Amino acid sequence: MNLFADIRGAVTDALGRMAAGGLLPAGLDLSAVSVEPPRDAAHGDMATNAAMVLAKPAGMAPRDIATALAAQLMEDPRIEGADVAGPGFLNLRLAAPVWQGLVDAVLEAGTGFGRSQIGRGERVNIEFVSANPTGPMHVGHVRGAVVGDALSNLLAFAGWDVTREYYINDGGAQVDVLARSAYERYREANGLEPAIREGLYPGDYLIPVGEALKEKYGAGLIDQPEEVWLADVREFATGMMMQMIREDLAALGVKMDVYSSEKALYGTGQIEAAIEELRAAGLIYEGVLEPPKGKTPEDWEPREQTLFRSTAHGDDVDRPVKKSDGSWTYFAPDIAYHYNKVKRGFDQLIDIFGADHGGYVKRMKAAVAALSGGRVPLDIKLIQLVKLWKNGEPFKMSKRAGTFVTLRDVVEEAGADVTRFIMLTRKNDVALDFDFAKVLEQSKDNPVFYVQYANARVNSVLRKAREAGIAVDDGDLRAADHAALAHPAEIALLKKIAEWPRLVEIAAKNNEPHRVAFYLYELASELHALWNRGNDETELRFVQADPALSQAKIALARATGVVICAGLAILGVTPVEEMR
Repeated sequence: MNLFADIRGAVTDALGRMAAGGLLPAGLDLSAVSVEPPRDAAHGDMATNAAMVLAKPAGMAPRDIATALAAQLMEDPRIEGADVAGPGFLNLRLAAPVWQGLVDAVLEAGTGFGRSQIGRGERVNIEFVSANPTGPMHVGHVRGAVVGDALSNLLAFAGWDVTREYYINDGGAQVDVLARSAYERYREANGLEPAIREGLYPGDYLIPVGEALKEKYGAGLIDQPEEVWLADVREFATGMMMQMIREDLAALGVKMDVYSSEKALYGTGQIEAAIEELRAAGLIYEGVLEPPKGKTPEDWEPREQTLFRSTAHGDDVDRPVKKSDGSWTYFAPDIAYHYNKVKRGFDQLIDIFGADHGGYVKRMKAAVAALSGGRVPLDIKLIQLVKLWKNGEPFKMSKRAGTFVTLRDVVEEAGADVTRFIMLTRKNDVALDFDFAKVLEQSKDNPVFYVQYANARVNSVLRKAREAGIAVDDGDLRAADHAALAHPAEIALLKKIAEWPRLVEIAAKNNEPHRVAFYLYELASELHALWNRGNDETELRFVQADPALSQAKIALARATGVVICAGLAILGVTPVEEMR
């Protein structure tokens, strides 16, 4: 049940009747007509822009359209007020039974309330995390992992067929550095002094890799030239790092559907095939780029390279895909990887990258547009930095990692549920402060506590009602007389519940899971406000002397809890039933 969609349907039906009756021209495009909450709740329950967006194509004054539309809508028993405001906005007030009927709809649907089919089963690939397999995941990966996983849950809830994918960057020079670093730990395991020179990875996390290499090879690789052991040690160390990363993700509650390897693109013809596809479209050529901005002619040497004409698809400059020495640039395998996703039949691609990939956005969008003929949209979400604090000081680096705070550090300190929720309390492109003291405190200023406390209060009501002998199974609550929910504070909570299906669709259309966290905080605020008023106004308390009245009021609390649980499931957070 999406009440906003239902009322929009009433508006478009009324506009259709007006056209049929000659009050509007026939054939008007109604796609821009919306129904949404008014900016000021005092103006009504819902507002429609119908008159404003139709005035110009209809050749009519917007207030004239709004006045005629109001008359049509007042024939609908769900609408008890339709007031024209300003230049032609139409504010609507709904009859109390419309709001009260939400309780039954929520309890019937359970946590599926708000589920949508706007995705129409389209296949979407969400690539996220994709950390280099050179060590444990750090705090920056935490936020990207949470955003990607919550977005996956959100789109699945809204009707998309979602694939979570991790792209293993195992084809570049960084895995050779990993191998050399692991080899030094292997030497250490054999009783030799490791030479952790500058440029190698110093973290203690490679000590177990060295020990595992010793167990496999004994001392057989000691004093052997690099060409003898590099490939084997690289594969061995990469495998152990990926196992560590999988365990890190599991600690955060993230499970990938697919792991794709960059290395698998080399020597298989996939890179060549992607580039030839672009060449066939006239988008590959040999040329010389202009000097990069900030470079003087003395600092730059013009060289002929193989270039992708990415400017034909919205990029600022054309991009090299092959160097003058004949080797591929880092961009070439990324083109091939996205071409692979296009060929796998996805209808939409989403990449979630760190903020340092800002210069990558236009070129990758250009490549996907060219390779899919514009059929497959690519949305790239950039994740801004997370700053960690504890006791008013920056959280110190992990000795185990050597240079950064790991995912495990954060999860072990704060817990997976708290970590996930807090990571979604800001939009992905805004920096986020993560203060360990604040995220664990029990106050309204801590959004995860405030939402969890609301759910715990709902469960507390159910327990007290059962102790009082009141039947509070969902079937009993659905059978209650919800017309008793007539107080403005109760209606306000119902109105917030009514926003949930609309919120799901808006958040999914914009790929913005943080909206769910914001909404849950607002919903919790309405429940807490009603609860607190009940301390002074006994008629607002959920458990009353009259069992039938109690059931009606408890049904409202239970409906609120159902929506909170549905939202927390999208965020990947386990609801708390009792605060301790």
